[in-house]
This record gives sequence, structure tokens and C-alpha cells, in this order.
Amino acid sequence: MTLAEPAPLDALREGEDALEVSHLDVAYRVRGKDRLTLRDINFRIGPHESFGLVGESGCGKSTTAQAITRYLPRNGRVTKGSIRVAGRDLMDLGQEELRRLRSRTVSVVYQEPGRALNPSMRIGRQIAEVFEVLGSDRGEALARAEEALRLVQIAGPGRVMQAYPHQLSGGMLQRVVIAMAVAVDPTLLILDEPTTALDATVEAEVLELVSGLREQVDTAVLFISHNLAVIAKMCDRVGVMYAGEIVEEGPAREIFESPRHPYTVGLLRCVPRREHRKDDHRLDTIPGFLPSPGEVPTGCIFSARCALADDRCRAETPPLEPLGGTRASRCFKSAEAPAIPRSTPEQLEVRAGRTSAAPVVRLGGVSKTYAARGEAVRALVDVDLELYPGETLGVVGESGCGKTTLARVLLGLTAPDAGSTVELQGHPVAPVATRRGRDDLRALQIVFQNPDSALNRRHSVRHIVGRALTKLAGLSGEAREARLVEIIRSVRMEERHLPMRPAQLSGGLKQRVAIARAFAGEPAVLVCDEPTSALDVSVQAAILNLLVDLQSRDQVTYVFISHDLGVVRYLSDRIVVLYLGRVMEYGPAESVFAGPHHPYTEALLSAVPTLDGTGRERIRLEGEIPSPANPPSGCVFHTRCPRRLGDGTCETVEPPLREVTPGKVLRCHLPLEALGRLEDAPAAAGTRPEGED
Repeated sequence: MTLAEPAPLDALREGEDALEVSHLDVAYRVRGKDRLTLRDINFRIGPHESFGLVGESGCGKSTTAQAITRYLPRNGRVTKGSIRVAGRDLMDLGQEELRRLRSRTVSVVYQEPGRALNPSMRIGRQIAEVFEVLGSDRGEALARAEEALRLVQIAGPGRVMQAYPHQLSGGMLQRVVIAMAVAVDPTLLILDEPTTALDATVEAEVLELVSGLREQVDTAVLFISHNLAVIAKMCDRVGVMYAGEIVEEGPAREIFESPRHPYTVGLLRCVPRREHRKDDHRLDTIPGFLPSPGEVPTGCIFSARCALADDRCRAETPPLEPLGGTRASRCFKSAEAPAIPRSTPEQLEVRAGRTSAAPVVRLGGVSKTYAARGEAVRALVDVDLELYPGETLGVVGESGCGKTTLARVLLGLTAPDAGSTVELQGHPVAPVATRRGRDDLRALQIVFQNPDSALNRRHSVRHIVGRALTKLAGLSGEAREARLVEIIRSVRMEERHLPMRPAQLSGGLKQRVAIARAFAGEPAVLVCDEPTSALDVSVQAAILNLLVDLQSRDQVTYVFISHDLGVVRYLSDRIVVLYLGRVMEYGPAESVFAGPHHPYTEALLSAVPTLDGTGRERIRLEGEIPSPANPPSGCVFHTRCPRRLGDGTCETVEPPLREVTPGKVLRCHLPLEALGRLEDAPAAAGTRPEGED
């Protein structure tokens, strides 16, 4: 089914590529000088093909997308090369032709759908504008807008048409933006980090939706992401970008199974694998930092960070050499790249055992009810948890399940309901932080998801971390300065960073500053709320290694909230799975991942894409998460559960938590033998079982 009656302005002719980028250079004018940001970029995307761009933040992926749509900032310009969409060179188009091409031929889906939508306009009106631009009258445009919502599998499109953006979930908003993008049957669809902020189940749904629409509306896709597993799942071919150059290109499966550029090898080693655990494996990292924008060093652009680099690499610029078939690598040592030495030791220092049999935190019967529009919204319901010194508790679940509310109650930012108990180091603490003493405040700290929002951009690193030392640790003078330097070094930063402000730091360095501030008071418990979700894999690996090292040294307890289940598995000792504020599963990390699983946990695990293409067939949950103001009777998960009993028990009786294996509890009526296990799950279609060569 197609939605746009007229053919796209630049419909593909037989044998023509949807996109051809040839010898592209892009420069930004900064302080009177042109700084070359993209250099000699070459790639093509055939009809119906999906091409992925991967690389660290700052490598030029989004700049490439902006150049393709001619949406570069005012100080940016294409200085060389050509960009052809459906055979038309965009550099030859006037403003009117360019507007027509953007409205009919090229569509873009950005990372944050909330920013792409007008908060003051109803959803239906915003989608209808797409069709009005194509010439439809208002009534026809609204009808076709509703049809577009059905195309992206939104239930109740009439209701969604009347909603404002703030009334929809992140997954629903992304579907709306995709509906707007594909409504014109574009020749080229550009997806720029479209799933970064989504939880595992919504991400899987969006990816499957894009795959289906790619066939249905007959479009080519440029997919930009720092999630290598997503690229492996979605793309036919991949280009690996580093500092404005494509350093490796080829079929996605071949690139990820047998990388031939040292940078690609380094990226893949940064990703936590199923067999990796924090107790016995340190993630590899890529040493050093990206060159500054516009910096063009002599020789290979990656030589300063490459363990294989020699004098030739530092003196000569390697060309993009063919490796056979459609593969190519910009490296003199492509044959040696897979055996590049690790930049970090694989083994950690021996980790100290649990120092105390007593829990550092105990939550007893913790509930939290909000009043919203006259309704009682139960965000947490009778949560019982214990956290021990030096361990990590992973908290997982879909958006809206109660993860952040649990963290806020623990930190005293939200008062729990009467009768709830929060104990810290053996004594009850006040329900709100304003009534807690200094010792309790310093014992509980947090690292937020977005360091840009958490750090005051006006203040230097010295002031940000130093203020925490003064307020929490009570230090001043020389003692404060000595401790400040010690903390900065402990998070792998240098004294030269102290006078810098957040705007002068990379995303990874900003997050290190946030971690340094949290550790300034020597906390007993550190809440990490999605601390790596916005970071690329190389920075993520460095931050995870840092957290493991600090925990091993100081025996700090972590509460680690994340929708990245691979990271949770690597870092966690125990895991709690929340759904509608209830604990559905709780136990040792290995037991939670191996099974037996609660059906909800099973669905979460099945949604996670893997680099090697192995894994279980995805379990599709029915419908959206019910409103916590009106949860279903019986088991709150029964309305979406693919395994619910047929005798009505799940619909009428709420299951208690029961121990199914030592230390592991589930909230489910199903008998143990009916619950799923990881090792019993069928592999996804077209893949081999894990461990089989």
C-alpha cells in the first residue's frame, strides 16, 4: 500500500542508485578559517538497500546526513564532491527544487521524536500537513494522515490523531514521526539514531516496523547509529567512520564477523558480550581521543590511537584499498588488524569479597502513589529489596515501570507512601532528603543519564567537584585540593581538565566529571540512572571499566538502571525486573538471564539484538503498557502475556512472589516447567545456535 498518489519528484530509473556520495568534502568556517570535517567520503545506496554508518560521536555521521539533505549549519558547506539522490545532483538544485525534493524524495527520522513535533499542535494536524504540501485539501489530508498511522501499526489511530505529543509514549511518538517520514513513499529514508532513547521492547518494535515499511513503501535506508548490534540487524552494508573519513566498508555481516581495520576491531571489542562479566573481564577500550574537528594529521588519521602504527602509517595516508568483493579498508595493515593487541588488561585486580553480611540498604514494603487528575497512580507496589556492600543491582523494565521512581524514593527525592521502610546501613532514614543528615546525604549519590543537564555549564570542573567536597565531605584548603586531584585522577582525568567548563569536554569526559562529583562524598550507594545510554561504545566501555574499578576499590554499592540489557548483564550481581511498579522477577544476574524466566523477562531478553545474529525469536507483547491508574485485575501482566493460563486464574488472582531457584523469586502462576529458559529458546530465523562455528 502506498500513501502518496503522485510519484516522487525524482523516481528511480532502472539501474540507478537511490543515493550516491562521491568524493565529498565538508568544511565549517570557524574564526575565519575553514576546518575540514568530512574528507573524500564515497558510498552508494542501491534501490531498497539499507546502509549503516557507525563510529564514535564526532566522527561525522550526522554531518554526512545533513550534507545529503543540504541542511548544514550556516557556517558549513560542501567544498568538494557530489551528492546524487535518484540521479539528481543536489548541489545543482535551486531552493524551490530543493524544497520539493525534501518534501517528496528524502525523509529524515531523528533521535528525539519529541523535538521533531510541535508540542502545541495535535498529532493529526501535524501529519496532515505532509499531505497538504503534496496538494491534498484539508479533509483528504486528515483522512490520509489517519491511514498513515494505521500503516505504522498504531492502534486506535483516531484517538492518537486528537492527542498532543506530550500525551504519547516515546515509542508512539517515534511511530508518528516515522509515519510522517514514509507518508510520501520517499526514495531515501535517513534514520539518525532513531532508537537510542527507547527501551528494548519498543526498540525492537520500531526496528521491525522500519524493516517492514522499507519493503512496503519500496525505499532505500541510510541508518546512523552507535549501537553496533542494531546496525548488524538492520543493514545490508556498513561504512565505519572515523574523524571524517570512511575507514572500512563492506557487507554488515562480514564487517562484524571479520573486521579488517584496527578502529573497527577496537569498536567491536568495546561491546560487552554474553560471556563477559565484570568480575573476570575488563572491556577493551580505544586509547586516546578523536582529533579536534578540522585537524588533519600527517599520515593515517587513526595512527595516534593504533597499536599497529609504524613510521609509514604516520607519514603516508593510506587509500581505501579493496579487500575482495565489496569490502575495502583504509589501512596498510588490514591483514594484521584482527590480532591488534588489547589497550587495556583483560583481567581485573582481585575483587574484594563482601565485607559485611548485613545489607547496606533495605527496602521494606515500599510503595508510591501519585495523585493525577483525581486518580491514584500506583508507581511502586510493595517492593522489598536488599543491597549489599560492593554489589550491583540492575533495575530493568520498560519505560513507566517504576525504575526512576524507585531511585527517587531511595535518594529521598520522592517520599514513599506511609508504611514504607527505607533503611541505610542498619538505620531508618527520613523519607525526604531535606530531612536527612549530612552522613545520609553523602552515603547516597546519583549519576544521571545526561551530564549536560546535570552539570552547571557556567562552572569549571574544579568548582563542580570541589563544591561537593566542601558540602558533603566538609573539606577545605589544602586538604580539599589534595582530595580534588586524587578524585580527578581516579576517574582517569588529568589536572589540566580542572579549569575547563563542561562545554569544553567530550561526552565521556563530562560523564567522568559527574562520577567524580558523586564519589566526592565517598558514598556507600551510587544510583546510576542510564549513565551510558547516550554514549558511543568506546566511551561506554571506558565508563563501565571505571565504575568496576571504583567499586572494586571502595566497595560501593550500585543501583544500575538501564534499558541496555547487555550492559546490565555485564555489570550486575543481581537483577530486579519491574512492571507497573511491581517486582516480577528478582535474583542473581546469571539466574535471571539463564532462566527459568518470568514471561515478561523472557520478552525483554528476546527483544535484544545481537552482533553475531544469534538469539531467540522475538516474543511480541500484546498492546501497550496499561495505565498504572487503572491496572488490570489479577496478574497485571496478563493483558500482554503470551503464556497466560486459559482457566481465568491470571485474570482474577494476583500471583505472589515465589522462590523458584535458590535466591530467585518470580511473580507468576505458571508452573516452573512451563517457564521459558534461555538455552531452550529457538534461535532467530536464519541464525546459528550460540557457540556453533
